Amino acid sequence: MSAWLPTAPCTPQACVEAPAAATARAVPRAVLRLTAVVLLLLAGSALSPLGPRIPASLVRRWCRWIVRAAGVRVRITGTAPPTGGLLLVANHISWLDIPLLAAVRPARMLAKTEVRRWPVAGPLAARGGTLFIDRDRLRALPDTVARIAGALREGAAVAAFPEGSTWCGRAQGTFRRAVFQAALDAGVPVQPVRIGYRLTDGATTAPAFVGDDTLLASLWRVAMSRGLVAEVEVRGAIPPGSHPDRRSLAASAQPRETAVPAWTHTVLVA
Repeated sequence: MSAWLPTAPCTPQACVEAPAAATARAVPRAVLRLTAVVLLLLAGSALSPLGPRIPASLVRRWCRWIVRAAGVRVRITGTAPPTGGLLLVANHISWLDIPLLAAVRPARMLAKTEVRRWPVAGPLAARGGTLFIDRDRLRALPDTVARIAGALREGAAVAAFPEGSTWCGRAQGTFRRAVFQAALDAGVPVQPVRIGYRLTDGATTAPAFVGDDTLLASLWRVAMSRGLVAEVEVRGAIPPGSHPDRRSLAASAQPRETAVPAWTHTVLVA
């Protein structure tokens, strides 16, 4: 198994909750939400050539607008991330995680090469300086780590999902260590972020984008949901030099309260 290509036991059939029964207004509302998301993405694509000249505060608001346009309320708690080079790491549940993490601090995303082929979002990601990973080529790992470390040394923030795969939210995978080597090499802090989704009656897996799920199906599920809230907890930054190696650094950044072994979750969803 590649260091970039772990697997998760989550599947749409076993893990993902369907939205509540549709009302007469649910479908038109969902269509309007998706239209608003697409319009915001197109607006972002048009402005992306301006790059660094766009204020970070505007980027953060734009990312929040995307999530809100999809019908999701956003709640961000915790500490403000530091300036300068920074590795942002979070658990990975949904495509919503990407704008949510950018709402904490605008950053160059670390993404699989397949994202480049996504309609609208793919070209936008490329223009935004996304660092694409060829997860099928283990030989590319040292070069990718070096590129991440170079961006961090230049003072950029880089955002990554070290689980390497999306989970449904009932459990999480283990943070892979490779990306943390870049933070060690660059001598920058690591900012752990925990993302979760809930409805008024508790946690939900409706926003999850897992297994053989399609992006369109996940988009539609989110747009059809009512009362969906994204909770983003920004934990204290881990200062450089506080951990001797990438193994202990990854373990420190891992959200312990939700780190459930994969085999346990496999049993739960079987």
